[in-house]
Amino acid sequence: MLKLYGFPLSNYVNKVKFVLLEHDIAFEEVRANFGQDEATLAQSPLGKVPYIETGNGSLCESQVIIEYLASAYPDKPIFSADPFTAAKEREMIAFIELHLELVARDLYKQAFFGGTVTDYTKSRAETRLRHGVAGLKRIAQFEPYALGTTFSIADVSAFVNLPLVGLTTKAIYGADFLLEAGIDWKAHNRRVGERPAAQKVTADRLAFMDAQKKELPKI
Repeated sequence: MLKLYGFPLSNYVNKVKFVLLEHDIAFEEVRANFGQDEATLAQSPLGKVPYIETGNGSLCESQVIIEYLASAYPDKPIFSADPFTAAKEREMIAFIELHLELVARDLYKQAFFGGTVTDYTKSRAETRLRHGVAGLKRIAQFEPYALGTTFSIADVSAFVNLPLVGLTTKAIYGADFLLEAGIDWKAHNRRVGERPAAQKVTADRLAFMDAQKKELPKI
């Protein structure tokens, strides 16, 4: 059976997990964190999660894993059957992850973990994020789903990534750049969150966060 390695707080682990659950692909979830030990590096060359173990070997990087699943399980409609629509789904995923989440990630240390980032990092990220949000608004529809009236793999990426972007800009700059631009990620997440796969991903994430809080030392 396919094994998914990672932990429930990772948005990219949750992206893969959502797809596996959504399309009823059997898998075993194996708790793993970032690691530089040889066992981890043998499966994920940079020690990142998620990675999967298949009958043919391991694979890392969430989008590579999704593409593998789409090819390995052709009876599962992970991407649209129409080539152009499928390409637009991939375009949306790439846009959200490369031009928004990856940029916002430079700010997570301060936004979520009590650290600080430099003014230069904040200024550079703000310029790139505002540019990225403007671009997203040009290609997204959210009527009510990311690419129109039909749920797609693009909505999975939006579900796990856009909240991080919105919450980060609110924490760092005092404004949710997505909501400011008219991209209502909260309404989108509520709608996608009605799906059983999304509910499972969310419940596991919240349970993990609660467990982490309980493990913190009492001062």
